Amino acid sequence: VAGDAKAPRTARLLPSVDAEYGRAMTSGIGRRRAAAQRDTSNTAYIERRREIIDAAARVFKRKGFKGTSLNDIAEELDTDRANIYYYVASKNELFEEVVSEAIESNLVGAEAIRIGAGAPHEKLRLMIEALMNSYAEHYPFLYVYIQENLSHVGEGRADWAAKMRAINKRYEELIIGVIEEGYRDKTLRNVGPAWVVAYGILGVVGWTNRWFDPTRSKADAATIGRTYADMVLGGLAT
Repeated sequence: VAGDAKAPRTARLLPSVDAEYGRAMTSGIGRRRAAAQRDTSNTAYIERRREIIDAAARVFKRKGFKGTSLNDIAEELDTDRANIYYYVASKNELFEEVVSEAIESNLVGAEAIRIGAGAPHEKLRLMIEALMNSYAEHYPFLYVYIQENLSHVGEGRADWAAKMRAINKRYEELIIGVIEEGYRDKTLRNVGPAWVVAYGILGVVGWTNRWFDPTRSKADAATIGRTYADMVLGGLAT
């Protein structure tokens, strides 16, 4: 979904993080937090929680998951960690929310392209452009995902990690399927295994995490997506 070519490994959280999460979940504030999250009419709570998620994404982008603490996120918002606990249980929960929505949205879009009208080369172009546009639309969430590769996820988050791996796999299969279809009907030149081409595409687009910022980059996401699509399809042209 974001250039994750290999199935990510699952590693244990540091004991201190596991303990912090456990305390937060069993405390009084944890119960108040759970009640507030169930109340969908509490717009002020929902908006503040979104602000915290957005701030976490910025800090994760700068410092990485392991280098980020809830204190860092609190400082980003000019508040304290105790206030953060009313909205989230741990930085793990924040990380999940930072990436899940964007990744799932990408998969839905890729599936629609795969089953939609158009020749394989047209579908491949749409997938490349859509992926690049999603990096801008969900900035910096998907880049956080690329940087971390899920390696921080502990046993307590195994179900979420498994879901993300399944989404990664399905997304890759969609791109590979389009390339294979192009090989079969001769609209794409067979330059090598379809999975190698697919991983190359994901790598090229994903590398923009090193330099692209939708608010500062000289080229916008649409231009970058078109350029990469032209480059890839030029190499696959029959």
